[in-house]
Amino acid sequence: MPGEAVTLQLGHYSGCVGAHWWGLQAATLRSAPEPAELRAAALLRFGRGPGGTETPTPRLVALELKGGVGSLGPDGAGTEPPVTWDGAVADYRDRAPAGDCAPRDTGSRRGDAAGDGKGNPGAARPGAAPAGSQDAPSVRLWSDYLNVHLHPKSVYVIRQYLHDGDCGCLEAFGQGESLLQDPACLEELEDRLHFYVEECDYLQGFQVLCDLHNGFSGVGAKVTELLHDEYSQKGILTWGLTPVPSTAGDPQNSFYRLMNMALGIAHLSRHSSLFCPMSLSGSLGIKPEPPVTFPYIKYEASLNYHSSAILAAALDTLTAPYRLWSSQGSMVHFADSLTFSGRKVVAAWAALPFPALPGSSLPDVLSAHQQDVPWKLLSSGREQKVSCCFAQSVVLRGICQEKPTSCPGQPRSPLHSCESPEQMLQQFLHTQFPGALSTSHVLRQPCDTRPPFPQFFSPLLTRQGFLLDKAQGYSSGGVQSIPVLAALQSSPVLHSLLSGLCRELRAPNVRRWSSFFAAGVEYDDFQEALEELKTLSQCYETGFGASEDEADSD
Repeated sequence: MPGEAVTLQLGHYSGCVGAHWWGLQAATLRSAPEPAELRAAALLRFGRGPGGTETPTPRLVALELKGGVGSLGPDGAGTEPPVTWDGAVADYRDRAPAGDCAPRDTGSRRGDAAGDGKGNPGAARPGAAPAGSQDAPSVRLWSDYLNVHLHPKSVYVIRQYLHDGDCGCLEAFGQGESLLQDPACLEELEDRLHFYVEECDYLQGFQVLCDLHNGFSGVGAKVTELLHDEYSQKGILTWGLTPVPSTAGDPQNSFYRLMNMALGIAHLSRHSSLFCPMSLSGSLGIKPEPPVTFPYIKYEASLNYHSSAILAAALDTLTAPYRLWSSQGSMVHFADSLTFSGRKVVAAWAALPFPALPGSSLPDVLSAHQQDVPWKLLSSGREQKVSCCFAQSVVLRGICQEKPTSCPGQPRSPLHSCESPEQMLQQFLHTQFPGALSTSHVLRQPCDTRPPFPQFFSPLLTRQGFLLDKAQGYSSGGVQSIPVLAALQSSPVLHSLLSGLCRELRAPNVRRWSSFFAAGVEYDDFQEALEELKTLSQCYETGFGASEDEADSD
């Protein structure tokens, strides 16, 4: 049986991804098949609320800045009972702490994020987007579309800095590091961690969602160091999250962003079992690149509400292996299968939705993509076709697992002769990535995309996310679920990502930004981090630490 994990959300964009992710966990509870494939208790705790009702809450510690929690209030939860509806539980509040920038859309406060607050999840509410609309609801903060109740121990507001404003923001890595050198802040964090850890039957590790582009990268460096020192035998899986930056950014902000990411990757990968950068930005560098595009999603890249939903759907799929009831390994084993030979950083790929026709069998669907896997790189690298990787973990969900009706004669392909869905996917991966160490999982349950998940899907999709021959008008329910293919890869694409960061942060460029180092990072320490990134990047050169077969397959 898979053990429990404690999740940490460090920063506002991580909160955006987390809000959607917790919504997906609530949806899983509503629509899980029998028997259930994913163990909800791996991420959620089930406590008794007022009246004795069982209320699932995330096993979560979220660090946020003043003004960033909005309707939740500084504690994230209070004494009032959550509002009950058919599925997840919400607890939205109108009262915001003094000075906080809370939205005033009272129609979206107390009540479920997709209903009318009276147990009707499909009913419209003021401020919500109509079904099938690509417009975002009236949201400014992640708490506006969080549809689960949080425990009072979950949200910790850092009041030294503001979430949004012209000054007083957490901009630099050194500022974030210094926060956790404050004994009061460190004690508060440790108290919250111990609360969740001590109630676990078997703690398998920690999931850290961390903003990579701002000072929270420094917070994450200290948090992962703390976890590494205090829980050395547990898994620490860290996801460095970055929103799509504005194309007309301030040069100083752009360079700060780059320096925060370089320091963050070096420190977070050092103290984590596995580190994965995730973003829909086409590049982490100074030069802007077009954001990642998906054939059947039309999203607004500048909206955190949109981009974070895509990353959350990918994250929910990528993390399935150590949450399965049938799991044979912990988070530590999961990380070890991907990070050997010094490769602590992995790249994320996803097909959202995975293109398939209604009623297609799994071997037919996979056979249609023998020439090229239809996924997109979510780790801020230049899009390229990859035919080589060192190791990978792949999850496919929401595709019919029934074998096609047998025809007279020989099987049409090796995929059709496989006995189980996992064998089919494994055979497919072996063809695509010969020589790679691949693990695969196939889930019946698709990814739930009902509100508050944005309805930004193509009219070429059915309500279950399968392809249509021609566009149709949205039904009243919109697209309710989609099949997803997602992978974590130890891949040569990470060489260009990591070495590119080093090139852009050459000494002449860095010395221009003395204000960054005034915030607490020594210049020599920064150069040491760059050398660490350069060494790390060399682990992903094709042929370096890889077999001759892997080098040839590139």
